Amino acid sequence: MSQFSPENANLAPRTKLVAVQHAASPIRVAALDCGTNTFRLYVADVYPDGTQRQLVRLTEIVRLGQGVDRTGEISQEALERTMTTAKRYAEVLAELRPERIRMVATSASRDARNNAEFVEGIKNTLGVAPEVIPGHEEAALAFSGATRGLLGNYESPFLVVDLGGGSTELVLGESRVEAAYSMDVGSVRLTERWLHGDPPTAREIAGADLDVAAMLAAAGTVVPFERVRTIVGVAGTVTSLTAYYLGLRKYDPRAVDGVVLTPAEVARVSSEMLAKSKEERLALGFMAEGRADIIGAGALIWRDVVAKVTAAARESGREITAVISRESDMLEGIAASVAGFAPQPT
Repeated sequence: MSQFSPENANLAPRTKLVAVQHAASPIRVAALDCGTNTFRLYVADVYPDGTQRQLVRLTEIVRLGQGVDRTGEISQEALERTMTTAKRYAEVLAELRPERIRMVATSASRDARNNAEFVEGIKNTLGVAPEVIPGHEEAALAFSGATRGLLGNYESPFLVVDLGGGSTELVLGESRVEAAYSMDVGSVRLTERWLHGDPPTAREIAGADLDVAAMLAAAGTVVPFERVRTIVGVAGTVTSLTAYYLGLRKYDPRAVDGVVLTPAEVARVSSEMLAKSKEERLALGFMAEGRADIIGAGALIWRDVVAKVTAAARESGREITAVISRESDMLEGIAASVAGFAPQPT
């Protein structure tokens, strides 16, 4: 195991921010991302050179996409959970007073017939209209955030895998996006479709594997997996699996960010997590209540993506040299975009 520690990966105390020397003043921005499973807030000072100084990073599991795959609508319970979190975030924004705010909403709100109710509720609570972005823009923002500081330190091209609750974005590139594909499967969606047992049965796992394999086959016609040299994983499934690999009892983003695993290690920890019951997962200590029931599906997706890409690279005479876990992700990409400075993925 090796570790990469970008200088801006972790929270710096606000009292120390004034000591950092920069040639120009920063813009304070807020980035919000509401996906199928989580609702996240990131506030940072962004400098013209691309440096981001994090002030706060919050994550709440609201499960906005619960049942959307089956009903086509966001449930009232999910809306209430989301709006409760939005009110909390509004208080944080009032305290930190960012100059610019951007909120994006992804898979669940894209797919729901009643997404107008969600949009209106957010606008009334936070004072900003969420942008229900398409998968290709979600992919570009994830790539911008996840690859910050990697070019020159690891072999490229990179494949960024943003494994969400409703979709999984696959983005290939070096310093910019060269190919991208949004798979219509994530940890919530795959759980609801296939993994009903606790723990899931062999038959359920086999069905889920076939589902993911079909989507990876389609993705491979758009994203040339054989070109990949380094895989970069972001979002809660990947970082939680990394915490498990490290044996953490309490989640520590400083420990998780930049950890490098081999494809074989990814397969092992993913398979172990998939085989556990919800009770066993919660007993790990770092596992959030709202993630324990769906991380098995996320682990299956992560395992299958890494295996598929590794096999494709090997067939072309290449080897995957690193599978990296990143805390830096789409939130940093959103922050860079709203600051108005050119993204600095390198």
